[in-house]
Amino acid sequence: MSDKVLIFDTTLRDGEQSPGIALDSDDKVAIANQLAALGVDIIEAGFPISSDGDFAAVQRIAREVRGPVIAGLARCGIAADIDRAWEAVQDAERPRIHVFLATSAIHMEHKLRMSEDEVLEAVRAGVSQARALCEDVEFSPEDGSRSDIDFMVRVCRTAVEAGATTINIPDTVGYGTPTDYGARIKRVVEEVKGDRDDIVISTHCHNDLGLAVANALAAVENGARQVEVAVNGIGERAGNTALEEIVMAVNTRADHYQVETGIDTTQLYPASRLVSRLTGYPVQYNKAVVGRNAFAHESGIHQHGVLRERTTYEIMDPSAVGQDESKLVLGKHSGRAAFGDALKELGINLEDEDFESAFARFKELADRKGEIGEEGLLAIVHDQVDLSDAVHFLGWHATGKDNEAEATVTVERDGTKESYSASGDGMVHSIFAALRTAFDIEARLLDYRVEPVSLGADAMAEVSVLVQVRERTFTGTGSSTDIVEASARSFTSALNKAARASAF
Repeated sequence: MSDKVLIFDTTLRDGEQSPGIALDSDDKVAIANQLAALGVDIIEAGFPISSDGDFAAVQRIAREVRGPVIAGLARCGIAADIDRAWEAVQDAERPRIHVFLATSAIHMEHKLRMSEDEVLEAVRAGVSQARALCEDVEFSPEDGSRSDIDFMVRVCRTAVEAGATTINIPDTVGYGTPTDYGARIKRVVEEVKGDRDDIVISTHCHNDLGLAVANALAAVENGARQVEVAVNGIGERAGNTALEEIVMAVNTRADHYQVETGIDTTQLYPASRLVSRLTGYPVQYNKAVVGRNAFAHESGIHQHGVLRERTTYEIMDPSAVGQDESKLVLGKHSGRAAFGDALKELGINLEDEDFESAFARFKELADRKGEIGEEGLLAIVHDQVDLSDAVHFLGWHATGKDNEAEATVTVERDGTKESYSASGDGMVHSIFAALRTAFDIEARLLDYRVEPVSLGADAMAEVSVLVQVRERTFTGTGSSTDIVEASARSFTSALNKAARASAF
């Protein structure tokens, strides 16, 4: 590696500005400690002037969290902002004051109502004030991607002359594209940093067009050596550059970017889960790196490839980011290879005919349910594969109300399909009666239990029954996304045991 990219995390400042997020002091300290464990270089702990609560949280983080630089945000040209930021971070091992002022025409005209000369003077005064308090000062020309490039460069040079050591170019509203944003960074590197080793050029990108990570990577390619990020990409509107995506992009494509970070990537997933839990913001299933499906495969072709060699369909090792091993999701797209591997993992070895029977039942359920977990798989095998059964349940049909119903069951005996009908106090009771007729067994139901074996609106249920035939009792289980069908399968299971025992 030829260079290091500093990771500046703004989860606690810009991330917390996401609508609906309100972290208390304990939450913020917990996240800050996780960020320190992750190995981020800078933690932007908050905007101290914004509220007493934010000030107290920033101050507490500065005093308690060790390792990263602790930064507080302040507005240029407002002395009270900068003094308050310094008061909050001054006890940190390594404090930083981050000051900003907008440089785009639209912001200067409508928000600041300042001329270019007034902006230049405010930047000079604000950075000078911050530098008199703290050796580490960062300056950001807000809305940099929509600013006149010549004026923005003048402002950044002014900030460096006044003592700023980091110049951060924000794509505040996510307007930039990789080509033009990268070119903007390149010009800042050439005309503001130049040959100075003590100046770092930084990037801060928003995701309004879904380009935050792409823009940040373009900035790195053009000389940026600090990237401002947030865990899970949270932040204003559509969010910020996602920490986990930037880190794994430069790690995975080290051949291309030729840079490194100091991040312990095994802490990425724990950090993601902590931030999600404390903010109440769920991580989308297909989120890169840390999403539930990031290392999950359902396609039969993909599953077959991963079983033979993980790298056929994975460019990252899930353990490298703190995730569990790759997950082969058993669903309607899964093939025999994945189904067989899942059985093997459960210690189940089936003969060819048994395997095909269980696989057929699996595909039938997967078409209706979508995904079959370990518990559902065990239930299928237990339920479906028993070639010594005298009677195999095929299907059912019932009509009537809960307290009066008639059911017809279809079974297979010695290769022949047969149908039997009976009435009862409800669908389950009438199906039980029809099955008694099919088996020609007088059985009495002693116990009936339903347990979910997976979650969701279309969850599988397992029904367990205990029946008495003469002096003996027999248990049976059956599973399905339909409780009535699961009941029928459980009755069939129990009555087959009774038939095998010849207890009639």
